[in-house]
Amino acid sequence: MKVTKLALLVGLTALVPTLSQAGTLEDVVKEGVLKCGVSTGIPGFSAADSKGVWQGLDVDFCKSVASAVLGDASKVKYFPLTAKERFTALQSGEIDVLSRATTWTATRDTSLGLNFAGVNYYDGQGFLVSKKLGVTSAKELDGATFCIQAGTTTELNLTDYFKSQGMEYKAVTYDTSGQTIDGFKSGRCDAVTSDRSQLAGLRIKLDDPKSAVLLPETISKEPLGPVVRQGDDAWFNIVRWTMFATIEAEELGVSSSNVDEMLKSPNPGIKRLLGVTGKTGEDLGLKNDWAYQIVKQVGNYEESYDKHVGKDSPIEIERSYNKLWNDGGLMYPMPVR
Repeated sequence: MKVTKLALLVGLTALVPTLSQAGTLEDVVKEGVLKCGVSTGIPGFSAADSKGVWQGLDVDFCKSVASAVLGDASKVKYFPLTAKERFTALQSGEIDVLSRATTWTATRDTSLGLNFAGVNYYDGQGFLVSKKLGVTSAKELDGATFCIQAGTTTELNLTDYFKSQGMEYKAVTYDTSGQTIDGFKSGRCDAVTSDRSQLAGLRIKLDDPKSAVLLPETISKEPLGPVVRQGDDAWFNIVRWTMFATIEAEELGVSSSNVDEMLKSPNPGIKRLLGVTGKTGEDLGLKNDWAYQIVKQVGNYEESYDKHVGKDSPIEIERSYNKLWNDGGLMYPMPVR
């Protein structure tokens, strides 16, 4: 029998599963730990405190996935990654999920072998400048020097904006957000441009945060969210529904402080969310109390937001677009049913 080259290639491909085809859920359960990619230090999203403990909105998402899958929010190994490193780390299987203030774009979603599970923070690019510069609008920054982080959507957005305004600029690029703000502090640039949430977090790193101001312009859409490898739909579903569960819990009024009491609630939506009825957990390949574990150990979306970037944090960012859909925002969880 004659075997064609094509048939041989197909046969070999079938015998050697790719990383994306491997069962991420099974690997995480076997290893007993979730490998989560985070930033090298973005206050409010993912940053290690003085004791080396990781904190932030994106860190809470890692904890939520670990709670759902392993029943223990502490079973996370954090991988601090620069913007240039993050996608390679996920593609290679070094991490199981990327939770690193990453913008969902067409190019990233279609050409990197990756899937965005959703949006857990709606943002936009802005400008942070020293008050000494004496400007009140980005349109006054013609000829300015910017400190920017390499490997981000920031660079292209800045180029597009300045071209559209008929202005010019100079750029000093850095690998990490920490290096970027240090460059600004040392006077290497007139302004820093990044997602507005990141700028608010970086401003508190200044010796005098009041010495710098965020300009009013927002020049882009930056939908930020967790990312997984393509080809593993079961894992993609778990990560996506983990995000929805935290938002659904807020909408239903279920929090870490009342979740045990809510187990007795007559509300059908709460019963389904917490696994009292239905088999959502089973359908995901998890225990039926998967969402209960998330809320009990980490909290709902509002709790994470307020603690890390909102009213209870040093950053104090208004929720704005990140309010629930029924409160004028864009946070709209798919029904857990």
